[in-house]
Amino acid sequence: MRLLLLEDEKRMAQALCEILRLENYEVDHYEDGLEGLAAIESEIYDIIILDVMLPRMDGFEIAKKVRQKGIDTPILMLSAKGELDDKVTGLDSGADDYLTKPFMTKEYWRVCGL
Repeated sequence: MRLLLLEDEKRMAQALCEILRLENYEVDHYEDGLEGLAAIESEIYDIIILDVMLPRMDGFEIAKKVRQKGIDTPILMLSAKGELDDKVTGLDSGADDYLTKPFMTKEYWRVCGL
């Protein structure tokens, strides 16, 4: 299974990549919204894990653009923005689920369906 992680917090990204790779998932990681969008448009992923607050393009905008292009890859929004309005905005943007940071690893696996 191939995953795309768009996360600009280095420590969070390193931890998630390590956890996912230990479970034998192939993970591509980008810290920049525009670079991540380009990867989504040019590669095939089984799941997109998308932070909201990214440089150059936020996760809400990325999700909208992905869905407008007809890409139906499941999107998990992962964000410190945990207010109800943020969650609704994420889901309305095209995310399939929304998980707030910090989270427990068991919760993460459950939401991802992994």
